[in-house]
Amino acid sequence: MDEIIVCITGASGVIYSKRLLEVLKEENIKTSLIISNSAKKIIKHELKMEIDEFKKLADNYYENDNFFSPVASGSHKFKAAVVVPCSMKSLSSIATGYSDNLIGRVCDIALKERRNLTIVPREMPFSTIHLENMAKLSHLGVSIIPPAPGFYNDPKTIDDLVNFVVGRILDNLKIENKIFKRWGE
Repeated sequence: MDEIIVCITGASGVIYSKRLLEVLKEENIKTSLIISNSAKKIIKHELKMEIDEFKKLADNYYENDNFFSPVASGSHKFKAAVVVPCSMKSLSSIATGYSDNLIGRVCDIALKERRNLTIVPREMPFSTIHLENMAKLSHLGVSIIPPAPGFYNDPKTIDDLVNFVVGRILDNLKIENKIFKRWGE
């Protein structure tokens, strides 16, 4: 039941999902990965990484149209699902229960089964519609974690900024971590 499902949608910021998968692997936490078609293009563009190489970061990989995968069923036990980054299209689909792909279905399952669902929205600025969709999901118990790093820890590199955001995602998942400097340390 300790499986974390990492969903990547078509928004900038795939560096966050990559780092999250790396840390979960280091902690020997089982992961399943789903990548939207748009996200595959963004991974190649932003990370200069082939998709087959990226898939190796997870224990299991499922295509976004594979409704016959184990994670497509509410009877499949998993601890949490994280959508990182989450496009506004995916956010809208999740908020309205429109699960026309595996990412939407996994989020629908997390909601109906009352499992941890974390959304990392990647857009700037947010429209009122975006904010209303986030508020709707927040009222349902979804954690909304915008990738907004703190600067009190005196970050020196992009990795420091990424680790801050990923560390806060891990905190939300109740996974101990020391990948970023906390306030007062």
